[in-house]
Amino acid sequence: MSHHRHAVTAPDAPAPAGPYSHAVHSGGLLFCSGQVGVGETLADQARHCLTSLERVCAAAGATLADAVRVGVFLTDMAAFAEVNEVYATFFSGEPPARTTVGVAALPGGAQLEMDAVVALPD
Repeated sequence: MSHHRHAVTAPDAPAPAGPYSHAVHSGGLLFCSGQVGVGETLADQARHCLTSLERVCAAAGATLADAVRVGVFLTDMAAFAEVNEVYATFFSGEPPARTTVGVAALPGGAQLEMDAVVALPD
């Protein structure tokens, strides 16, 4: 990678399922790859996504509270409220900007995936 972008690997986050990094740090921002949910319920999957993103942020010296935008991808938009309940517990202060998109399918049969853009501390 060039000098203006650096891959970040989080040893305690799930291994990438393809040829991509957990995140890339560039220009004071951390671009986190999508983390798919694992678990029986959508609440479990949401917790798993956000915990994985926390681990990726920590590997770069940040926290999830530093997120400026989170992307949420759902295979069933009827689960929006259930995901929101868990999501709110991860952001006690001002939450980041967010997009939520309904998708036809996700890797591994997951019902939920989340990614993030994080402002790195000085």
